[in-house]
Amino acid sequence: MISEVHNIDCLELMRTLPDKCFQLAIADPPYGIGEDGAKNHSRSNCAKATEYTPKDWDKSAMSQEFYDELRRVSVNQIVWGANHFISRLPYDSPCWIVWDKKNSGDFADCELAWTNFPSAVRMFSYRWNGMLQENMANKEDRIHPTQKPVALYAWLLQHYAKPGDRIFDPMMGSQSSRIAAYKLGFDYVGCELDKEYFAKGCERFDRECHGITISENGQRYQQTSLFAPNPDTVSDPKPNTVSDHHPDSVSASRPNSDIR
Repeated sequence: MISEVHNIDCLELMRTLPDKCFQLAIADPPYGIGEDGAKNHSRSNCAKATEYTPKDWDKSAMSQEFYDELRRVSVNQIVWGANHFISRLPYDSPCWIVWDKKNSGDFADCELAWTNFPSAVRMFSYRWNGMLQENMANKEDRIHPTQKPVALYAWLLQHYAKPGDRIFDPMMGSQSSRIAAYKLGFDYVGCELDKEYFAKGCERFDRECHGITISENGQRYQQTSLFAPNPDTVSDPKPNTVSDHHPDSVSASRPNSDIR
C-alpha cells in the first residue's frame, strides 16, 4: 500500500499525470471566503485553544484549470465547499454530500460537497472538537484553520470508494484524508503547497499512524506496542516502514487495516 505526499502546487503534479489514474479525488480547495487564519487565527472557543499563523490562501477560489485537471486525472470527485464556486464545475449533481456539524452559535451548521456520483444526497452527522468546549469525545489536535475530522474522510471512503481504489487529495492541509486512507488500506497520493502545513501534517500522520513523535531537537521517537507478539512466534517480524521526510515528498507503507 502506498501513502505518498508532495510539498508542491497540486497543478504541477496533475499536469504530469495520465488520465483517470485515480478512482477517487477528494478535494477541499479554497472557498474564497477568507478562512485562511487571518480572521480566525484563534479558536479559543474550541476544546483546545489553537493559534493559527495568518495566511492568504483563501482570498479567491481555485482557477478553472484546477477543476479541469482534477476531473481529468480522476474517475470520481468529491469537492468540498462547491456551493461557493459551483460555476467552475461542469454540471449540477443529484449527489451532494452534507456534513451536519451538529453546531450551535456562530459556526456554520453544515458544509456541502459536490460530487459526480449519480446517487442521492447523503448526510454525515458528526460533532468534533473543532466546535464547542463541551464536546470532548471526538477531539483531535487542530493544526489547520479549516481542518476536517478523520472520521469524515473515513465515512467518505467507506461509502464512495472500493477496495483497491487509488485516492487523491490535491490540498491535504492537516492530512486527515491521508490518515483515514492509510488506516483503511487505500493507496493514496496527496499534495500540500504550504510548507508549514505540510511539515505539521507529516508529523501528525507519523504520530497517529506510526506512534512517532519528534522532539524539539528533531529526534524521532517511536512508541512500542505493549501487545507486541513474541518474536519467536513471528515468521516475518519486519516493522512498518516510514521514509525520512524529504522536503518535497514523503511515502509510507503498511498492510491493509480497519480504521479505529
